[in-house]
Parts: sequence; structure tokens; C-alpha cells
Amino acid sequence: MSLVFAYLRVSTDAQDVANQKHGVVRYCIDKKLLEPVFVEDTVSGKSDWRDRQLGKMIRGAGKGDVIVVSEVSRLARSTLQVLEIGRECIERGVHLHVAKNGIVFDDTMQSKIVTVVLGLVAEIERDFISSRTKEALAKRKAEGMKLGRPVGASKNLKLDKHAEKIDGYLEKGINKVAIAKLLDVSPNTLYEWLKVRRPSGNPAVPSSP
Repeated sequence: MSLVFAYLRVSTDAQDVANQKHGVVRYCIDKKLLEPVFVEDTVSGKSDWRDRQLGKMIRGAGKGDVIVVSEVSRLARSTLQVLEIGRECIERGVHLHVAKNGIVFDDTMQSKIVTVVLGLVAEIERDFISSRTKEALAKRKAEGMKLGRPVGASKNLKLDKHAEKIDGYLEKGINKVAIAKLLDVSPNTLYEWLKVRRPSGNPAVPSSP
């Protein structure tokens, strides 16, 4: 027998969670689906869907199982990601239902049409983003603004608070890999700090009193 799962992306708003549950339960009753097993997720929708409970649920669901979500915004923040999720479900034989929007991703012709339309929307969305980015860069360039990351040292670096320790280790002749271990950071983090703060490779010279 196919199982029914309900995906809830939980926020700090208890009323919002209650509304999601109510919408999903009502949809399941209307569509004569089994009572759903609720799976809650506290991770932000900005995170990749594969790393959220949603991704784990899709990978763990069997062919013919159903996943119900209250609305599209609970799946992802972009049309492209929604399309990816829908295609993943179709390829795995998992049926994805979006209650509020009445969208279903399964092996029916209607679902295939929806997938094609979303694919076109995602393509248009990418083009708009690309176009806006190019226009913004061109405008900045025309106004004489330099593009790219500003050259020069960052105001605050992670290891600034350990500057005296690092200088002391360098004076004692401790190698950089060992210094990184003593500071509990990766060697690359230390190398980047030295490149900016100690370009000569030597400890800072104390200022005269």
C-alpha cells in the first residue's frame, strides 16, 4: 500500500504551521488519500532542497508513495528548484501534490504539461536574472565604478584576534601547519591571513614606546 507523507516547513509562527497542517489534511480528505505522516523541517527554504528533510523524504519514499505540501513556497524559493523537485519525484515514481495550487507531479499527461510549462518559466526566469545582472554591471561600468572585489585588506579577518599569538609562534620558528593546528583553523585560513597581514612573512614589528 502506498504511503502518504506531508512536508511542513516549520517557522516560528505557530499559526502558520497550523494552517499548513489544516490545508494538507483537508486536501487529503478531498482527494481520498490516506492520513498523512507529517515530516517537519526547520531549515530555511534558501538551503538546497536536497540537504533538507524534503530531499531525504523524496529519496526514502517508495514508488507510488505520495508527498503533499501545502503550497509551492514551502518547496523552494525559485521556479527552477520547484521544477527540479518535481522532476526528481517523477523519475522516482513518487507523486508530489501541492495542495493550495492544485499542482501534481506524477506520470500523467497533465503533469508532463505542467513540467514543460514550469521549465519554460524557469528558463525565462534565468534569462531575466542574467539580463538584470548584465545591465547593472554595464551601468556601474558606465558610471566609472570599479567592478569586482575591492583590492586591499579586509577590515576584519578571522585571525586578527590571534595576531599576537601568531607573531609569537613565528618568532619561535614554529612552522605554519603547526600554528594552524594550535589555533584550530585550516592551514589555508592561516596562509590567507599571513598574506594580508604579514606579507613579508615575518611577525609584526612592535611600535616604539
